[in-house]
Amino acid sequence: MSLTEIEILGWSRIATLLLGMGWAAWMDHKERRVKNEHWLVWVKPALFLWTLELMYLGADWTIYLTASAAVAYASGAVLGRPTLSDIKAGSRMDQTVAVWYFVSLCGLIFGAVQYQSVNPLDVVLGNEAGLGALWWSTFAVLPIIILIDVAWRLRMLHGGADAKALMWVAMLLPNWSTVPLTLSSATSDALFALPPAFALLMWGGLSFLLIPFILLLLNVSRGHVGKVSDLLLAWHASQLPRSEVMNRHVWLLTTLVEKPDGSVEVYQRKRAPRKTPTDEQLRAALMELEEAGVEQVWVSQKLPLLVFLFPAIIPMILLGDPMAIIMPMLGLE
Repeated sequence: MSLTEIEILGWSRIATLLLGMGWAAWMDHKERRVKNEHWLVWVKPALFLWTLELMYLGADWTIYLTASAAVAYASGAVLGRPTLSDIKAGSRMDQTVAVWYFVSLCGLIFGAVQYQSVNPLDVVLGNEAGLGALWWSTFAVLPIIILIDVAWRLRMLHGGADAKALMWVAMLLPNWSTVPLTLSSATSDALFALPPAFALLMWGGLSFLLIPFILLLLNVSRGHVGKVSDLLLAWHASQLPRSEVMNRHVWLLTTLVEKPDGSVEVYQRKRAPRKTPTDEQLRAALMELEEAGVEQVWVSQKLPLLVFLFPAIIPMILLGDPMAIIMPMLGLE
């Protein structure tokens, strides 16, 4: 069976999403860092596919520049933003980026004026088609990227790699129109659906709910639950040999406390410290545990969000927006 142009575009986007996000998740898992060069490489196929979609839909110059405005804003997370002092100092890079910002802003403003008669609510409800609807759906990527950036700045998204990944997804999948949803039509039938980037974040968040059950089963199967008090740790922590802590991305929960009579006993913190200790502080804590003869310690894993976003791609492309599925179940359509 032959594929249509839109279907080819959709599957190309899914392939790019799996490869780019999978590579980023692997780096974040191994090094807890994803270099900016990764996003500079993978934004190219994302923009190429977005351009192909706009060409196929017959976009005019204002729509291309509106898309460019979203990309320009997102670039600040990777390239930084030009400053007046650097522009005045003759920095060619900052001058070029400033011109890019200005041209994109002009296109956005001209597009807003040209398509002001189109009601965005009609676009959401599917009652509007044509270039006006295309401009609004393209413009919608910009506030999505701004929200992701603000969430990062406010530490609602802890890692820069997480924010950059979601911005990249917003540009790679600006809407659901080309996503090949294979198992559910709930998203396409819904009155309103979350943008793909937010839907992926929600699927990733739902996968976090499985962690307590998985950790509890692993700790029980490994024999790490020997008493009732261990259950308070077993659902969110795991045991490691003390000698391996420095080589893992974990927070140490096992510590020593001095009792009123001067003796020392082992104490298990129930949650990770608010501030990650330095390597020197961690070595000192491990040395104290070694002197006390403690060989096994409880630790809390530092789990990067990208590790959960990558497998969340599968339910997203099979089922679409989770809210479009959940809301009807609650009687809210």
